[in-house]
Amino acid sequence: MDVRTILVEPKNEENIGAVARVVKNFGFSELCLVNPPVMGTKAYSVASHAQEVLTAAKVLGSVDEAVAKSAIVACTTSKHGISVNEHLRMPYLSPHDLKNKVEGKSGVLSLLFGREDTGLLNEELMRCDLVVCITTSPIYPVMNLSHAVSVLLYELSEVASTSAGLQLASVENKERLFWHQELFLDEIGYKEHKKEKTLLMLRRILGRAELTAREVQTLRGILRKAEWKIRHHR
Repeated sequence: MDVRTILVEPKNEENIGAVARVVKNFGFSELCLVNPPVMGTKAYSVASHAQEVLTAAKVLGSVDEAVAKSAIVACTTSKHGISVNEHLRMPYLSPHDLKNKVEGKSGVLSLLFGREDTGLLNEELMRCDLVVCITTSPIYPVMNLSHAVSVLLYELSEVASTSAGLQLASVENKERLFWHQELFLDEIGYKEHKKEKTLLMLRRILGRAELTAREVQTLRGILRKAEWKIRHHR
């Protein structure tokens, strides 16, 4: 797969430069920055011989723009869930699990890394197909941003981009399915207080399922048929 590294609202320009260097270290090139600070000489100095990665980085205004045309969106978190009922951060994958998950697939894998101080917001975690957590010491579990990027890109560096692998559905295609699921829950009178957690659970299940475009189309076809039946048998 092609790997896209996305930094969401990074605070420190030196960290951006260090990440650009890591991206090149492991043979990748695509870096996206969502609402970054103004970058000056410090970022380019830290980037060292990866300045071209920094220069080519896309500066975007939202996570939605950054993950456009992705096949898989993976969020990173230093704080994983501890309960099977906590679907926001559970189940989570290790970086090695993620490598095994995407190996032999075709498309873009977007890796979301959060702010240095607060990480990713809940609404950003809800946007992802998969959650990845690097196991660290409980004494000090939060890694430096560039170090966390290094661990993931090291694992993924052996996953070569290929056009011959299984072509997964685009993020836009899957978002239409998730939107359709929400409409369907409204159609059947699903309890409002359960809806958000159920939709998140479905997103996690389908995110791990590695859906193709044809499979997404089939699932939406089933929903449309069920909706037709409901409307004509009231």
